[in-house]
Amino acid sequence: MYKRLLVAADGSKNSIRAAEEAAKIARLAEGTVVEIIYAMDYSKSKGEVLQSQDGEVLEAERRKKLVPVEDVFVKGEIPYKLTILQGDPGPAIVEYANKSTCDMVIIGSRGLNTLQEMVLGSVSHKVAKRVESPVLIVK
Repeated sequence: MYKRLLVAADGSKNSIRAAEEAAKIARLAEGTVVEIIYAMDYSKSKGEVLQSQDGEVLEAERRKKLVPVEDVFVKGEIPYKLTILQGDPGPAIVEYANKSTCDMVIIGSRGLNTLQEMVLGSVSHKVAKRVESPVLIVK
């Protein structure tokens, strides 16, 4: 059974649904650990940095996006940890997943940035193509 699940999250509705599916899978086997990974591309978040007066406030705002995802595991009493990655989400998630020893990556089919997905291809598509472990795409 699956012992270590990676859940790629950005706070979107689909990432919350991905977390819910991960929770269902985690409940099937005792001892399954979930790792929520959030990839932040700092080069594309210059507006956030310029508008924010305080680095701690900016970090809190970013973490706030993940609260609904974390709540899924808190309410389900499923052990999890949160890892924040730096870089373009697709390649960052792929690199992290391939270096770690995860049994499955679970990701929402669409994220918060639909314009980028239409122009560059979706993060979930990049992850599905390049991650070596099984990938579950949730819509």
